[in-house]
Amino acid sequence: MILRAKSFKNLTARMLPFADAASEGLPLNQLLRLSLFQVSVGMASVLLLGTLNRVMIVELSVPAMIVAIMIALPVLSAPFRALLGFRSDNHRSAIGWKRVPYLWFGTMWQFGGLAIMPMGLILFNGTAALNVPWAAELGAGLAFLLTGIGMHMTQTAGLALAADRASDETRPRVVALLYVMFLIGMGVSSVIIGTLLRDFSELRLIQVVQGAAVITILLNLVALWKQEKVKPMTKAERAAPQPKFSDAWTDFTNGGDAGRLLVVVFLGTMAFNMQDVLLEPYGGEILGLSVSATTLLTAVWSVGALAAFALAAKWLAKGTDPYRMAARGLMVGLVGFCAVIFADPLSSTTMFFAGALGIGFGGGMFAVSTLNAAMTMPTTGTAGRGLALGAWGAAQATAGGLSIVVGGTLRDVISNFAMSGGLGEGLMNPALGYSVVYHIEIYLLFFTLIALGPLVRVRRMTSSTHGPIGLADFPT
Repeated sequence: MILRAKSFKNLTARMLPFADAASEGLPLNQLLRLSLFQVSVGMASVLLLGTLNRVMIVELSVPAMIVAIMIALPVLSAPFRALLGFRSDNHRSAIGWKRVPYLWFGTMWQFGGLAIMPMGLILFNGTAALNVPWAAELGAGLAFLLTGIGMHMTQTAGLALAADRASDETRPRVVALLYVMFLIGMGVSSVIIGTLLRDFSELRLIQVVQGAAVITILLNLVALWKQEKVKPMTKAERAAPQPKFSDAWTDFTNGGDAGRLLVVVFLGTMAFNMQDVLLEPYGGEILGLSVSATTLLTAVWSVGALAAFALAAKWLAKGTDPYRMAARGLMVGLVGFCAVIFADPLSSTTMFFAGALGIGFGGGMFAVSTLNAAMTMPTTGTAGRGLALGAWGAAQATAGGLSIVVGGTLRDVISNFAMSGGLGEGLMNPALGYSVVYHIEIYLLFFTLIALGPLVRVRRMTSSTHGPIGLADFPT
């Protein structure tokens, strides 16, 4: 009986697609538990970039420019992700913890932002007991900023902790698994939140957002529990001089093409993310989709990104250069944006969702390819894993926040000007502002391809690229 139980356990472990990500230092049960922080970050991303921006624009009639600024507020902390990663690399604690304190405080920031968020949003409907100027903007803005800071801190420290605990052999698979969990968190959360908000009301909005806050702290507490060993520091270790961030950054950028890679990440993220604040309002305002239907767009996006992971595994097995994979993702993104643009004149919901799928696939392929390049880029001296992950995340998050502000502002300015007759009677169409933003994103995709060109080079296949395709073949 015991022999059968062991055989069944071994068979189950072999059948799991991520079983080979486990190692002696990071067993499978602890790895899966640690990955829950990515689920909470994915859930918060759905709320910030998907559901809430559509609710504010369509249901609460908040101008898209103000909504874009709200969503982009977390970008204020994004450039510090590299510093956060560096600080967690060199954090000094009496009990020897480096990553857990950053995970914990990131969780508290994220929880606090989500907890107060619905109260700030409801003030936009004008039913406040006291007429305090800018109360709605300040309340909602503070909530978005707190949530964004928490997401950045949690994700940077969590990824670095996982990379620390994994062995050299399993580290790429661990990082890939965590990215997959982020996408799964977004997909599952979008379906659940969309279902709960099918019959929209202010009370239901409060329940959903504050429920997400409670789930966030529960998931992250389970994730960080006993993940880092207690290693008391000696007096000599505490007295040693702290390394400088400037020195560590120099070590990182001297590792190769780090500077150009960060430029590519910045431009590509700008290209893919300008639509984040507009895609769901576009579906609701122009195509007449419900809150539930537009929230499912995030699930469609996640499916596209997961499909990109699967295809990336095959390409890596063939020795494909990650920069070439990034270029292919950009090309798929071009097709996706074209489909979204033509969905309005053709009145095709199917084309709209197909375009969202293409954008998810292209953006996912681009993101995991550039992350793979960043993680495998050689570093020297004081540049650690936290700094590498933080630099990639800083470039991505900064570009994402700026693109949201630019996209929302352009949509408002162009749409208002067109509807007032400034562009002529033939262009008095509310979809014009959206269309212009999507065209700009297409141009940015071409600029990203130009910047990516010098980085593309043929890499020789090694013996490790052969064999069955699994999570080990995913980009890191």
